[in-house]
Amino acid sequence: MNSATATALRVPTRAVYLTFIFLGVAMASFAARIPQIRDALGLTPSQLGLVLLASAAGSVTSLPLAGPIVGRFGSRRTVMVTAVVLGLGLGGVALGYRSGVVPVVVSLYVYGFATGAWDVAMNVQGTIVERRIGRAIMPRFHAGYSIGTVAGALIGAGAVAAGISIGVHVSVCVAVAVIAVLVAVRDYLPDDSPSSSSAGSSPMAAWTEPRTLLIGVFVLAFAFTEGAGIDWISVALIDDYDAPAAVGTLAFATFLAAMTVGRWWGPALLDRYGRVPVLRALAVSGLAGLLLFVFGTHVAVAYAGVLLWGLGASLGFPVGMSAAADEPSRAPARVSVVASIGYLAFLGGPPLIGLLGDHVTVLKGLLAVAVLLILSTSISTVIREPR
Repeated sequence: MNSATATALRVPTRAVYLTFIFLGVAMASFAARIPQIRDALGLTPSQLGLVLLASAAGSVTSLPLAGPIVGRFGSRRTVMVTAVVLGLGLGGVALGYRSGVVPVVVSLYVYGFATGAWDVAMNVQGTIVERRIGRAIMPRFHAGYSIGTVAGALIGAGAVAAGISIGVHVSVCVAVAVIAVLVAVRDYLPDDSPSSSSAGSSPMAAWTEPRTLLIGVFVLAFAFTEGAGIDWISVALIDDYDAPAAVGTLAFATFLAAMTVGRWWGPALLDRYGRVPVLRALAVSGLAGLLLFVFGTHVAVAYAGVLLWGLGASLGFPVGMSAAADEPSRAPARVSVVASIGYLAFLGGPPLIGLLGDHVTVLKGLLAVAVLLILSTSISTVIREPR
């Protein structure tokens, strides 16, 4: 790639980074206040899991539709519309939790619906930029998401410590995120046009492709690993380690920081060693960290586990998106399918961990993550780079 091309790609690359970053800020602004929302609503772990299920249900509803939507309207317009809808959803959570569970559930569903379509659209745009650059960069875009989540979590921890209300904290952060994204997407690259062989095929045809489905299962395993950490690390530390609320929120931020490190430095490892060996090594790291977190006897040990767990979870989702988009003309449909399957982890994960938490504590319930990490290593060859 010559210098003129590299310079021309800097603007759309920055636009994709900003889209990922501010989605992370919006998500973490809400997630950082989950323990306080739980307390305000008086929820048990299983009830909290069911409430969190609403956002995953919204995502799973929108994801199968996202491929055709992005194919018809393009990634730029899709992100613009869904950013506004997401802002309305999280605003509803921030202002509606005082009125009871129902406004929170409805708002989380709207938030999840917007997140699903936004996720597919920005990943499609990310694969376009990645192909133009000619090297692995998708994990760094997801690192941008993680940077946003770390920033959101740290702001959340500060808001908790300062006694700032959930409504003020979340509403302001989300409004800033939405405005930033609406400005950034103006610099997106045009979407790829379908090839003659794929233009006439149904968008649903990707659901019949064995490789696409297996990539979806692979992404599901890592999405469950990531989602369990995001939803339950702070709760487990507060409830099972008897840690203060601020310590639990900082552990959540530590997990996100570890994921950010893995996603930022991961592309160099992927270019050198390939997708399969790197992802297998990270699955082992995630499993080791999970076991330290669950069976640790001190908060310091739990924090060490959080670091390894975050590193292990870092590359599964972005590499799965790249693998789904290996054929450019079929990227929207296949990314939509893979994301739909992956998001089932966010649909089933919260109630599963919450149910286990009611019976064996949230901490021990997190051992369910180990099963999916082992599964991911057994099917990891499906993400191998095309020859």
